[in-house]
Amino acid sequence: MVEPFMQTLRVLTGIKPSGTPHLGNYVGAIRPALRSSALGSVDAFYFLADYHALISTHEPERVQRSTLEIAATWLACGLDPQRVTFYRQSDIPETTELTWLLTCVCGKGLLNRAHAYKAALDKNAASGAEPDEGVSAGLFMYPVLMAADILLFNAHQVPVGRDQVQHIEMARDLASSFNHLYGPHFTLPEAVVEAQVATLPGLDGRKMSKSYDNTIPLFAPPEQLKKLIFGIVTDSLAPGQPKQTEGSALFQIYQAFASADESAALARAYAQGIGWAEAKQLLYERIEAEIAPLRARYLELMARPHEVEALLQAGAAKARRSATPFVQRLRHAVGLRPLVGGAALGSVARAGSGTAAAGDDGAAAALAGGGLAAPAAANAPAAKAALPTFKQYREPDGRFAFKLTDARGQLLLKSLGFATPQEAAQAIARLKAAGYSACPELHPLLQLGAQHADADAGAPQADAALAALRTAG
Repeated sequence: MVEPFMQTLRVLTGIKPSGTPHLGNYVGAIRPALRSSALGSVDAFYFLADYHALISTHEPERVQRSTLEIAATWLACGLDPQRVTFYRQSDIPETTELTWLLTCVCGKGLLNRAHAYKAALDKNAASGAEPDEGVSAGLFMYPVLMAADILLFNAHQVPVGRDQVQHIEMARDLASSFNHLYGPHFTLPEAVVEAQVATLPGLDGRKMSKSYDNTIPLFAPPEQLKKLIFGIVTDSLAPGQPKQTEGSALFQIYQAFASADESAALARAYAQGIGWAEAKQLLYERIEAEIAPLRARYLELMARPHEVEALLQAGAAKARRSATPFVQRLRHAVGLRPLVGGAALGSVARAGSGTAAAGDDGAAAALAGGGLAAPAAANAPAAKAALPTFKQYREPDGRFAFKLTDARGQLLLKSLGFATPQEAAQAIARLKAAGYSACPELHPLLQLGAQHADADAGAPQADAALAALRTAG
C-alpha cells in the first residue's frame, strides 16, 4: 500500500538544559509552543539539547540536574508525550552521525560567519588575546549540530528567536549542498519568528534574563514568588495618585497572565490611583493561580526522575523509528554501503601481474562465494555502468518538481510542481520503490518524455530505468 503525501506540518523545537526556567521562558516560549502542539495539523518534536549544553557547561552534575529540571518543567506545563515526540538529544545516535555527514559538505567559510564564533573573535580582539583563545571546536561546529537536529526529522518549521535565524539559514545551506551532491533527501526548513511572542520585563524593568539577574523562577515557592513580585521596581507615586500602565513592568507581567477583562480592570485601577502594594498583591494572586497546579506536578516529577527518564526513553524510541532508517538511507546515498548487493565494485587487480597465480584460485572462489567478483586482469578497464538519474529543481513559480533521465540524459519522466520539496521527494521514493506503472495515483502528476507522448511506449522505458535504480541499490 502506498503512503499518501504527508500533509501534517512538522515543527521542531530544541530546549537547551542550561539552568532553572523563569516566568519569561514560560510566557515567551513554553506556553505558546504547547498551545501550538495541541493543534491537530502539527506534528511537534521537542528535544532536550544536552549535547549543546556541553559547549558551555563542563559540570556533569549540573548538566544532568538541568536536564531533569527542563524535562519536568515542560511535562508539568502540559506537554503530552502521546501527542508529540519528546526526547533527549543524546539518546539519538543518528544525530551525531548526521552531523559528520553534514560536516563533510560544509564549507569552513560558512562557519566562519556564524554570529557566536564572530562574537568570540571580537571579544578576544578587544582584549588583545589570541583570536581563537577559549574557542572550542564545539562552539565552532555548533551550527552543524543544530542543522543535524533539524534535518534528521525533515522539520518544516523551527520556531526561534531572531538571534537564531542565521542557524536555520545555515541548515538550509547544508541541506541544499547535500541534496545537490546526493539527491533530494532533505526538506529545507524555515525559521519562524513569532512577532507577537511576549518579552516579559524582569524585576528591574529590563528584559527578564539570567544574564541580568532579574528573573522570577517559574516554580519558586509561594513565599519566594511573593517576595520577588513585591520587589519589582516601581515609581514613587503614592496611593490615590493616577498611574500610567505604559512602561509599567508590573502591568506588563500582569497582562501576560490575565484575561483581557482582568487587564482592563487593572488599567482602570491604575487610573484611579491604586497603591503599588495592592497592585503587586493582585499580580501575585494572578500568577499563583496559574502556576500553583503546574508547580505541584513539577515537584512530583522532580521527586520521581525514573518517571521522567521512562518518558524520555519512550520518546527516543519513537523518534528513532524514523531517524534510523533515514540515516541508513543517507549512508547508502554517500557510499557507506555493504560490499555485497550494492553498486558495481569495479575490477580488482593484482599489482604487477596480468593473471592470477595458481595459488589464488581458492581466494577467487572465496570471493565469488561471498558475492564479490573474482579479481580481474590488471589490464581490464574498470567499468562503472551509467545509471538513470533523478534531478529535483524549483520552478519559476516557486513550486518543486523533478525529472527522470536515462543514462544518456534522455528525458523519461517529468513531474508537475509540488508545494514542498518533501512532497516531491516522497513521489520520487514511491517511483523508485514500485515503478511508474505500479503508481497510477501519481500519473496525473507526471508527464512522460516528449519523445513518448504515447504512454504505452513511454511507460516501459520509465519502468526499466526505475528498475535499474533499484538493482543498483
